Amino acid sequence: MVAIKDAVVVVTGGRRGLGAALVDGALARGARKVYATGREPFTDPRPEVVPVALEVRSPESAEALARLASDAEIVFNNAGIMTPTPLATGDLAEIEAMFDVNALGLLRVARAFAPVLAANGGGTLVDMHSVLSWLSGSGGYGASKAAAWSITNSLRVELAAQNTRVVGVHAGFIDTDMVSAIPAPKATPDEIATAILDGVEAGEVEILADEITTTTKAALSGPVEALTFPAGA
Repeated sequence: MVAIKDAVVVVTGGRRGLGAALVDGALARGARKVYATGREPFTDPRPEVVPVALEVRSPESAEALARLASDAEIVFNNAGIMTPTPLATGDLAEIEAMFDVNALGLLRVARAFAPVLAANGGGTLVDMHSVLSWLSGSGGYGASKAAAWSITNSLRVELAAQNTRVVGVHAGFIDTDMVSAIPAPKATPDEIATAILDGVEAGEVEILADEITTTTKAALSGPVEALTFPAGA
């Protein structure tokens, strides 16, 4: 079991969308302090919130955050970007950017905080993935999230010796700016944040945050042709 009450929490991408909902949810459950990051400097009037600028594409920025948040016990790796870039014909620079943020950015934060979490008893590292980690048809974004899923699974093994629980979160579309143009059913950030926080407190290592994710995970043992993102969605 992992208690959020009285814990010190880090939420990357915590300024808006799901990240902001995670910050609000952690505070509602009694977190003692929450470091919330955005790409640009920002302010937050709540005394428990420490707003920090973070560029996950920079190892130096991730390491600076870890030095500041040296009391962290739970880290939510939530920062991410999405562009509708196909693999075969899309701008390779856009694909590289998604991998750099969604996969390598996640890894940079994990590497920076692994020693911090070890020093504080092990703690919990929570990585945000997507149902598109498992579905073809979403181009560079899905590929970057599949890479992030693999990174998380290996980190879980590598960090077990220091007693760090590594949690992977999968969710479908969330009603945020990132997917506002996609005409598909969406959960609210608060709904997904609640599912994530419930799973963390229950000690889960993989959180399937909604019905579409649960259904897709169950289909992974079936024909690979069935694991395709619906056309036009």
